[in-house]
Amino acid sequence: MKLLAVFFLGTGTTFAQLAVGVKGGLPFTDFLRAADNPGATFHSGSTRFVVGPTVELRFPAGVGLELDALYRRFDYRASETILTSVFNSKANNSWEFPLLLKYRAPGVIVRPFVDAGVAFEHWRGLRQVTDALGVTSTSAEVKVTNTGVVLGGGLEIHMPLIRVSPELRFTRWGAKDISELGRVFRSNQNQAEVLIGITF
Repeated sequence: MKLLAVFFLGTGTTFAQLAVGVKGGLPFTDFLRAADNPGATFHSGSTRFVVGPTVELRFPAGVGLELDALYRRFDYRASETILTSVFNSKANNSWEFPLLLKYRAPGVIVRPFVDAGVAFEHWRGLRQVTDALGVTSTSAEVKVTNTGVVLGGGLEIHMPLIRVSPELRFTRWGAKDISELGRVFRSNQNQAEVLIGITF
Protein backbone atom coordinates (compact mmCIF):
# COMPACT_ATOMS: atom_id res chain seq x y z
CA MET A 1 0.00 0.00 0.00
CA LYS A 2 2.80 2.42 0.86
CA LEU A 3 4.57 1.61 -2.41
CA LEU A 4 1.37 2.35 -4.33
CA ALA A 5 0.97 5.74 -2.61
CA VAL A 6 4.58 6.65 -3.35
CA PHE A 7 4.08 5.67 -6.99
CA PHE A 8 1.02 7.91 -7.45
CA LEU A 9 2.67 10.78 -5.61
CA GLY A 10 5.75 10.54 -7.82
CA THR A 11 3.64 10.30 -10.96
CA GLY A 12 1.59 13.37 -10.03
CA THR A 13 4.73 15.37 -9.28
CA THR A 14 6.22 14.39 -12.65
CA PHE A 15 3.26 15.79 -14.61
CA ALA A 16 2.85 18.92 -12.45
CA GLN A 17 4.78 22.19 -12.61
CA LEU A 18 5.53 24.42 -9.65
CA ALA A 19 5.08 28.20 -10.02
CA VAL A 20 6.05 30.69 -7.31
CA GLY A 21 5.66 34.43 -7.14
CA VAL A 22 4.03 37.35 -5.35
CA LYS A 23 0.45 38.62 -5.23
CA GLY A 24 -1.00 41.90 -4.04
CA GLY A 25 -3.99 44.14 -4.47
CA LEU A 26 -6.60 46.52 -3.15
CA PRO A 27 -9.98 45.77 -1.52
CA PHE A 28 -13.24 47.28 -2.76
CA THR A 29 -14.87 46.85 0.65
CA ASP A 30 -13.95 48.11 4.12
CA PHE A 31 -12.16 45.53 6.22
CA LEU A 32 -13.94 46.42 9.47
CA ARG A 33 -16.82 48.61 10.54
CA ALA A 34 -17.99 49.99 13.86
CA ALA A 35 -20.68 48.05 15.68
CA ASP A 36 -23.91 49.69 16.84
CA ASN A 37 -22.78 50.47 20.36
CA PRO A 38 -23.34 54.03 21.67
CA GLY A 39 -20.96 53.48 24.61
CA ALA A 40 -17.97 52.64 22.39
CA THR A 41 -15.35 54.60 20.47
CA PHE A 42 -13.70 53.31 17.33
CA HIS A 43 -10.69 54.47 15.29
CA SER A 44 -9.44 52.97 12.04
CA GLY A 45 -6.07 53.54 10.37
CA SER A 46 -5.40 50.45 8.29
CA THR A 47 -3.44 50.20 5.06
CA ARG A 48 -5.60 49.61 2.00
CA PHE A 49 -3.46 46.95 0.33
CA VAL A 50 -2.70 43.25 0.82
CA VAL A 51 0.48 41.52 -0.33
CA GLY A 52 2.23 38.19 0.05
CA PRO A 53 3.74 35.12 -1.63
CA THR A 54 1.82 32.74 -3.87
CA VAL A 55 2.55 29.13 -4.83
CA GLU A 56 0.76 27.09 -7.47
CA LEU A 57 0.96 23.48 -8.55
CA ARG A 58 0.00 23.33 -12.25
CA PHE A 59 -1.46 20.12 -13.65
CA PRO A 60 -2.32 19.21 -17.26
CA ALA A 61 -5.58 20.36 -18.92
CA GLY A 62 -5.37 23.83 -17.36
CA VAL A 63 -5.99 22.69 -13.78
CA GLY A 64 -4.02 24.13 -10.87
CA LEU A 65 -3.94 24.24 -7.07
CA GLU A 66 -2.98 27.64 -5.59
CA LEU A 67 -2.06 28.69 -2.06
CA ASP A 68 -1.61 32.37 -1.13
CA ALA A 69 -0.40 34.00 2.08
CA LEU A 70 -1.71 37.58 2.05
CA TYR A 71 -0.65 40.01 4.76
CA ARG A 72 -2.60 43.09 5.79
CA ARG A 73 -1.26 45.63 8.27
CA PHE A 74 -4.08 47.38 10.07
CA ASP A 75 -4.39 49.59 13.10
CA TYR A 76 -7.81 49.48 14.71
CA ARG A 77 -8.27 50.87 18.20
CA ALA A 78 -11.50 50.64 20.12
CA SER A 79 -12.71 51.18 23.66
CA GLU A 80 -15.92 50.45 25.54
CA THR A 81 -17.13 51.19 29.07
CA ILE A 82 -19.27 48.60 30.86
CA LEU A 83 -20.30 49.34 34.46
CA THR A 84 -16.98 49.93 36.26
CA SER A 85 -14.58 48.57 33.64
CA VAL A 86 -13.04 49.99 30.51
CA PHE A 87 -12.20 47.58 27.68
CA ASN A 88 -9.51 48.70 25.24
CA SER A 89 -8.85 46.68 22.10
CA LYS A 90 -6.14 46.96 19.49
CA ALA A 91 -5.81 44.69 16.45
CA ASN A 92 -2.80 45.12 14.22
CA ASN A 93 -1.95 42.13 12.03
CA SER A 94 -3.93 39.90 9.67
CA TRP A 95 -2.84 36.91 7.56
CA GLU A 96 -5.18 35.42 4.98
CA PHE A 97 -4.54 31.98 3.45
CA PRO A 98 -6.72 31.19 0.39
CA LEU A 99 -6.48 27.62 -0.95
CA LEU A 100 -7.94 27.56 -4.47
CA LEU A 101 -8.65 25.12 -7.25
CA LYS A 102 -8.04 26.91 -10.56
CA TYR A 103 -9.00 26.22 -14.18
CA ARG A 104 -7.45 28.01 -17.17
CA ALA A 105 -9.09 28.12 -20.58
CA PRO A 106 -6.87 27.25 -23.56
CA GLY A 107 -4.83 30.09 -25.01
CA VAL A 108 -1.37 31.11 -26.17
CA ILE A 109 -0.65 34.55 -24.73
CA VAL A 110 -3.81 35.28 -22.73
CA ARG A 111 -5.67 32.56 -20.80
CA PRO A 112 -8.87 33.38 -18.89
CA PHE A 113 -9.24 31.52 -15.60
CA VAL A 114 -11.68 30.90 -12.77
CA ASP A 115 -10.87 29.74 -9.25
CA ALA A 116 -12.76 28.68 -6.16
CA GLY A 117 -11.90 27.38 -2.73
CA VAL A 118 -11.65 28.25 0.94
CA ALA A 119 -9.77 30.89 2.92
CA PHE A 120 -8.44 30.94 6.46
CA GLU A 121 -7.82 34.23 8.27
CA HIS A 122 -5.70 34.81 11.36
CA TRP A 123 -5.71 38.03 13.40
CA ARG A 124 -3.57 39.10 16.27
CA GLY A 125 -4.38 41.83 18.75
CA LEU A 126 -4.35 43.01 22.35
CA ARG A 127 -7.19 43.48 24.80
CA GLN A 128 -6.74 45.43 28.01
CA VAL A 129 -9.24 45.76 30.87
CA THR A 130 -9.00 48.54 33.47
CA ASP A 131 -11.45 49.33 36.28
CA ALA A 132 -12.92 52.81 36.58
CA LEU A 133 -10.69 53.78 39.52
CA GLY A 134 -7.51 52.65 37.74
CA VAL A 135 -6.61 50.29 40.54
CA THR A 136 -6.32 47.10 38.49
CA SER A 137 -5.32 46.52 34.90
CA THR A 138 -5.04 43.29 32.93
CA SER A 139 -4.02 42.67 29.34
CA ALA A 140 -3.79 39.64 27.11
CA GLU A 141 -2.83 38.85 23.54
CA VAL A 142 -5.80 37.71 21.48
CA LYS A 143 -5.75 35.47 18.41
CA VAL A 144 -8.79 35.38 16.14
CA THR A 145 -9.42 32.94 13.29
CA ASN A 146 -12.05 33.03 10.57
CA THR A 147 -12.92 30.88 7.54
CA GLY A 148 -14.65 31.72 4.28
CA VAL A 149 -15.55 30.68 0.76
CA VAL A 150 -13.69 32.21 -2.20
CA LEU A 151 -14.71 32.75 -5.85
CA GLY A 152 -12.61 34.55 -8.44
CA GLY A 153 -11.71 35.00 -12.06
CA GLY A 154 -9.23 36.82 -14.26
CA LEU A 155 -6.66 36.61 -17.02
CA GLU A 156 -3.23 35.01 -17.12
CA ILE A 157 -0.95 36.97 -19.47
CA HIS A 158 2.20 35.23 -20.65
CA MET A 159 5.16 37.61 -20.89
CA PRO A 160 8.89 36.89 -21.29
CA LEU A 161 10.06 34.99 -18.16
CA ILE A 162 6.96 35.84 -16.09
CA ARG A 163 3.18 35.45 -15.99
CA VAL A 164 0.99 38.38 -14.92
CA SER A 165 -2.46 37.53 -13.57
CA PRO A 166 -4.97 40.31 -12.79
CA GLU A 167 -7.95 38.92 -10.89
CA LEU A 168 -11.23 39.90 -9.26
CA ARG A 169 -11.86 37.89 -6.09
CA PHE A 170 -14.83 37.65 -3.73
CA THR A 171 -14.71 36.11 -0.25
CA ARG A 172 -17.67 35.40 2.01
CA TRP A 173 -16.45 35.09 5.59
CA GLY A 174 -18.26 32.90 8.08
CA ALA A 175 -18.04 35.12 11.19
CA LYS A 176 -18.80 38.81 11.52
CA ASP A 177 -18.42 39.48 15.25
CA ILE A 178 -14.93 39.79 16.71
CA SER A 179 -16.04 39.04 20.25
CA GLU A 180 -12.55 38.31 21.53
CA LEU A 181 -11.55 41.92 20.92
CA GLY A 182 -14.68 43.48 22.40
CA ARG A 183 -18.03 44.52 20.98
CA VAL A 184 -17.05 47.77 19.29
CA PHE A 185 -16.23 46.65 15.78
CA ARG A 186 -17.15 43.94 13.32
CA SER A 187 -15.50 42.41 10.31
CA ASN A 188 -17.16 42.75 6.92
CA GLN A 189 -18.44 39.32 5.86
CA ASN A 190 -18.38 40.27 2.16
CA GLN A 191 -14.86 40.98 0.89
CA ALA A 192 -14.24 42.01 -2.73
CA GLU A 193 -10.80 42.91 -4.05
CA VAL A 194 -8.70 43.25 -7.16
CA LEU A 195 -5.41 41.34 -7.12
CA ILE A 196 -2.40 41.10 -9.43
CA GLY A 197 -0.11 38.09 -9.32
CA ILE A 198 3.35 37.73 -10.82
CA THR A 199 4.69 34.17 -11.06
CA PHE A 200 7.81 32.59 -12.54
